[in-house]
Amino acid sequence: MTSPIKAEDSGSAAVLDPELAATTENEVAKGEKQPEGRSPGQLMWQRFKRDRTGVVSACVVIFFFAVAALAPLIAKVYGKNPYTLYAQEPDYPFLLDDFAMPTGAFGGMSGDFWFGVEPKLGRDVFTMLLYGMRTSLYMAVVVTTLCVVTGVIIGMVSGFFGGRVDYWLGRVTDFFLAFPSQLFFIAFMPVVTAMFVSPADETPTYLRALAIVLVMWFLGWMGLARLVRSSVLSLADREFVEAAKVSGASPWRIVRKEILPNIVTPILVQATYILPSTILSIAFLSFIGVGFVEPTPDWGRMFAIGADVYEQDPMFMLFPGAALVIFVLAFNLLGDSVRDAFDPKTGR
Repeated sequence: MTSPIKAEDSGSAAVLDPELAATTENEVAKGEKQPEGRSPGQLMWQRFKRDRTGVVSACVVIFFFAVAALAPLIAKVYGKNPYTLYAQEPDYPFLLDDFAMPTGAFGGMSGDFWFGVEPKLGRDVFTMLLYGMRTSLYMAVVVTTLCVVTGVIIGMVSGFFGGRVDYWLGRVTDFFLAFPSQLFFIAFMPVVTAMFVSPADETPTYLRALAIVLVMWFLGWMGLARLVRSSVLSLADREFVEAAKVSGASPWRIVRKEILPNIVTPILVQATYILPSTILSIAFLSFIGVGFVEPTPDWGRMFAIGADVYEQDPMFMLFPGAALVIFVLAFNLLGDSVRDAFDPKTGR
């Protein structure tokens, strides 16, 4: 038995994609050999490469992840780190003025401090941004992975088995959806940290990171689970699934070989929307003081600092704000391009 995603060939793709059909006709007119068939992955990659917005967005996203991964190396070459209070160093005696504001123009930007210095403490903004990007992206990748895996498993089990299993998993999903996520984040974060650390002691950074992951995972999988459930229900009665059941294939094989390959597109697209949303939520938690705290570099903490000094030093907010907006916008555009590449009928 063969599922629809496996049966797609160059002819059907050409009907759905006029540009691909025109390209094939030009190849034939020039006497070039027409390919006998292309896999769905090859067709998707060809459509994606023709989307300039998607290619540029992918390059921007890859650049951000590369910078985050290489943050320690870049900081070492740059010669600064996000923890040193350079205003107290003898090499920089006039870094801050009498009001603890940067003395130089544009927030203290100079050859030594490319993006300026932090008001009050005199830390380097460039390395704070690098390490803050690293913290946010790594956390978002972990949370998104856990939410996608959980949502796919629960959604597929619910949609494939149906009956009582679908009913009770649906009620559990509804229960979690009833939680007001933002308020729950604020209220539950101190509870999670207090379970492991005495209120009189400082909470280690790794415990704060673990608490953020647990809380966001706890309330982040339901939307994808419902999406996967509806997709599985639409495929459960299709001929290729019925044929697999009649042939005696196990439920695990049917799910893995017949159903899962046909719902990869909505899962992948939804994941590209979950990740930037997770980054914004992590920044929000740090901004209000229940996420990462001093001295851990984080986008949200930089926004909190900038909110206190934006009248005296508006440049401090510029670079983290621009970086966050560019990354979230690029990732959302990448999600749209991936969706259009997988399904040419939705092309812009």
